[in-house]
Formats: sequence, structure tokens, C-alpha cells
Amino acid sequence: MALPALRRVLILGGTGEARRLADLLAADPGLDVTTSLAGATTGPRQPAGRVITGGLGGAAGLARLLRAERFDALIDATHPFAATVSANAAEAAAGLDLPLLVLRRPGWQPVPGDRWHQVATVQDAAALLPALGRRVLLTTGRRHLAPFTARPGIFLLARSVEPPESAPPANCRVLLARGPFGLDEERELLREHRIDVLVTRDSGGAATAAKLTAAREAALPVIVVRRPEPPSGVPLAAGPEAAAAWLRDAN
Repeated sequence: MALPALRRVLILGGTGEARRLADLLAADPGLDVTTSLAGATTGPRQPAGRVITGGLGGAAGLARLLRAERFDALIDATHPFAATVSANAAEAAAGLDLPLLVLRRPGWQPVPGDRWHQVATVQDAAALLPALGRRVLLTTGRRHLAPFTARPGIFLLARSVEPPESAPPANCRVLLARGPFGLDEERELLREHRIDVLVTRDSGGAATAAKLTAAREAALPVIVVRRPEPPSGVPLAAGPEAAAAWLRDAN
């Protein structure tokens, strides 16, 4: 599909990569950059350019916004696990014949010494827990506590940026923290709470990767929830610079 001279770009954001991309694009006087934030995080770091906040109303609502504001391109730079948003973006862009790029940081890869157990869902991770450990550092996000808190005899240290929507049970301690996290910090966290298993999603990136190194050093098992596949047929960029280059090459 031949791309038009790109002028108005909508970024579906909420990640560090989305902010860096907005910074790169906002420096180009030929581009008018808008970032859409879902509003799920309190006090998010603001990207350069215009920002709109709140739900877009699914694929239909996104399509209405793209059409009404005459955007020339859409970049999905949401979290690797925001599968519904990515599907909506693909549907809206296809319906408008609008250029779409998915910006996804690469996933983590195991290295020698890792004791990874890769699973498809958080429910699978919770089912695997009793065989691997009883004191859990859980970093799957505030919306995924229920499958783990239902497991008897398990202590959970649940780390997230935002508090859970309901009070956690007695076997769950919530630790509110925002990365990046340093290696010494992660080592001390594992020691202080006598953690014997780590559960995480494959979010990728450096900001929260130190926990994997700390777990490797302590010979702890790690349950890794695999990330969903991006929409098929949509070009991918692994970083903000590559996404910016995609826009430049399209002009």
C-alpha cells in the first residue's frame, strides 16, 4: 500500500518506548504527533506533543477518532500484553486503509543458569506454583492476583505500579513500586522476603529485567507467562528509532 505524505500521527502509548518515540517525532516540524493514554496508571509520565487520555471505545471508537481528526498513520506502542488494544488498532486501521505499525520491545530470552518454566496464561502459572515454591514474588500486574491468591499455603509479594482494585487476602502483601529496578535492589528484595519462586510476564525491556538476574543468581525457578502474538500482517518495529525510520521511509 502506498503511503501518503505523513503529517498527523497517532501513537497508542503508555510505555517508555511510546514516550521516546513521541519525543523523536515531535522534533520533526513536519509531523503533528498525538499520544493516546488509556488512563490506567495514575500520574503517567507525559510524552512530547499532544496527549489524549481515556478509553477510545474499542475498534469502532478508535476508527471514529482516526477519521474525525484525519490522522495519516497509527503506531501501536502499547504494552506487549495489551492484546485487545492491539486487535482494535489492527481492525480500525484496516477498515480505514490506514498505515499501521506495531512497536514492541523484544521479549526476554533465557540464558545459561536460568530455571524458566514458560506458560501460556496466568492461570497456568498459578497452577504450576505449588510444585515450584511457596513464597512468591508476583509481578504480573494488579489485575492478575485472583488465580494466585486462591492457592492455599502460598505467600505472595505482589509488586505493581497501582494498587489492586479490591483488598488482597491475608496471604498477599502488595508492594507498590515503579521501575526501573536495580540488581542490588532485587537481590535484597528476594532475601528480605525469603522468595523461592518468581512469577512474571514476558514484558521485555531493561527496566524490570534485573529480577531475572537476581533469580538466576539465587537459583530460583521463574514462571514466565508468554506474551501474546501481535496482529498478523502488521509491520513490527523493535524500538522507537526503527519506528521513526518507518515513518521517514514512508514519506
